[in-house]
Amino acid sequence: MTPIAVVAGMLVAGGLVLLLAGLRRGWAAPSSSSRAPESWAARWSRLTRRPPGAAGRRRDLVMIGSLAAGLVLAVVTGWTLLIPLAPLVAFGLPALLRLPVQRDVALMEALDRWLRNLAATLATGRSISDAIRASLRTAPAGIRDELAALVARLNNRWETDDALRRFADDLDSADGDAVVSALILASQRGSVGASSTMLALADSLQDQLRARRMIETERAKPYVVVRQVTVITMLTLALVVVFNPGFFSAYRTPLGQLILVVLLTMYVGSLLLMRRKARQHPRARILVARQPTGGAT
Repeated sequence: MTPIAVVAGMLVAGGLVLLLAGLRRGWAAPSSSSRAPESWAARWSRLTRRPPGAAGRRRDLVMIGSLAAGLVLAVVTGWTLLIPLAPLVAFGLPALLRLPVQRDVALMEALDRWLRNLAATLATGRSISDAIRASLRTAPAGIRDELAALVARLNNRWETDDALRRFADDLDSADGDAVVSALILASQRGSVGASSTMLALADSLQDQLRARRMIETERAKPYVVVRQVTVITMLTLALVVVFNPGFFSAYRTPLGQLILVVLLTMYVGSLLLMRRKARQHPRARILVARQPTGGAT
């Protein structure tokens, strides 16, 4: 039996033990008299920062499955590099081939919905601060936490301008600054014409959203092409390994595996470069928070 086969068997056995421990749903509560020793499952969760619930079990299955696949492939092909490479591919490749989520689009959608609810409340004659408090019940999920903090500051007798400026800091967005600026002006003018202003601002956000969605659609096209090329390449390499294993015999040597590492690093670097190019840079903000004159939250 070759050394790599022995190592493969030991790692597979250890992986199965860790998998069974990770799939356990509960642990016995420690007694009040003495603290029970930390279980393998708890230690595994702590060391690997395992997410709770189904997400953690899914991550463990992917990790164990990819490691086992890497061991089997290493035994078959003689490429020891595949043992650490398989988990890296299983976790890293989907993240690199996924289009970066742009927060601005989701934030603008949430602000648009909130502004329309706010305009309907302001039309009943409420003040800006009262309308903001009432809007918390139907606030979109994208800004609910920030809006809850704003309402808490208003309830703690913050000045409306200071609370709104801190709200803009929590949103940390140029689009949020435009909305907050309109709210500050409306609060200083006694809510006169605030409802129509909020509706006009919401319409402007809708126009920007349409343009942003078109941009996002165009930005997604290179990622679709790269995903297709990556899948086709991996399938082709797998078929060559199965039907013509001698084609990759040069990569079984230490020098060949070093060259393989260089080639894979270049490919990952190109994906990282593409992801960096696709990342949207934050636009400059126009509001700067002042020192609040009310109570602290």
